[in-house]
Amino acid sequence: MGGGMIINNQILKGFSHPEMGHVLVRKHENDPFAGACPFHKDCLEGIASGKAIEERINKKGNELSVSEPFWEIEGNYMAQALMTYTLTLRPDKIILGGGEMAQGHLLHSIRSQFEKLLNGYILTPQLTSYIVSPGLKDDAGIVGALLLAEKVK
Repeated sequence: MGGGMIINNQILKGFSHPEMGHVLVRKHENDPFAGACPFHKDCLEGIASGKAIEERINKKGNELSVSEPFWEIEGNYMAQALMTYTLTLRPDKIILGGGEMAQGHLLHSIRSQFEKLLNGYILTPQLTSYIVSPGLKDDAGIVGALLLAEKVK
């Protein structure tokens, strides 16, 4: 659940790489899971990553049915993180990838809960164009690496 920012077509650099997955979020009232992060236990990574889902439910996220009640909790955790990123960084777009995002219904839940959490505090672009999945799906990483390699030549 890493993360990064691109500003003026450049990856933001500092003293280390960004780790947006280790932010703290409020525990959902229906989630007794202690967390899987070896550093923080119940940071976003510890309660919402693929590893956390597997430890919590003893199944991989792609094995869970659409009706699995946990998806509502997962959507809530992701929406909390996106609200934090939006209020702190004000990105033009948020692109969510990774294993859990292969569940198409999860993106709808995240958008819906994100909108509820913001509660009209700020206006964002249309959510269907603000919070999106990668256009290249599973090929995003390799295509990005190839484009970067071409640029470095």
